[in-house]
Amino acid sequence: MAQFFVIHGITQSAWARPYSWARNNISDLGNAHCAMQREPEPRYICSPEHGLMNVSFIALGTLLVVGAVLTGPLWRRGATATVARILLAGAGLGFALAGLAPADVHENQHVLGALLIMGAGNIGLVLAGTGLSNNVPDPMRRAAGLLGITAIVALGLFLSHHYLGLGMGGMERVAVFPLLVWTLAVGTHGLFRLSSDLGAGRRGGNSPVPSRVAENDLIV
Repeated sequence: MAQFFVIHGITQSAWARPYSWARNNISDLGNAHCAMQREPEPRYICSPEHGLMNVSFIALGTLLVVGAVLTGPLWRRGATATVARILLAGAGLGFALAGLAPADVHENQHVLGALLIMGAGNIGLVLAGTGLSNNVPDPMRRAAGLLGITAIVALGLFLSHHYLGLGMGGMERVAVFPLLVWTLAVGTHGLFRLSSDLGAGRRGGNSPVPSRVAENDLIV
């Protein structure tokens, strides 16, 4: 997920006319042509590194899908967790579609991708608050629900052109970034936990304690 924010910064820095988080959509970074865009707000778009940004969208979407599939131990059993994972994977498909179909080339497909990200993804984020197991720290589970609700409200405001002083691009980011920040946090937590478990396994293997006791310690 971190690669998205890094490439976002690289791509926006390549603009001759300064890119604005308030006036520009995220998708503007991936537009293939230089042109004046009238909707939903007038702005001139020219993104020299649009190819790099679209690759980032596709990579991000792929990682979200893979993460939703491979993080089974982090989820409870039941319908809520299953639906949450499906919706989060749907957001991943949305990012991939947004990268494969730039807004100024295949607008309808791009809009579908955006709706999957901000609609399916944020609903999945809300459900993740109750669908995650106790293996995930309680603050992360609570944050999922709160961030999801915040992003859904922001999506409604964005679609109705009520930007609350943040600008079109600013409100869009409130609808998109919570999902990315949360998945980055959960992914980082998962990596640290895996590293800790591997370290415990190595220590257990070198310990003079009998193997049965060592295995029980690892299970606990």
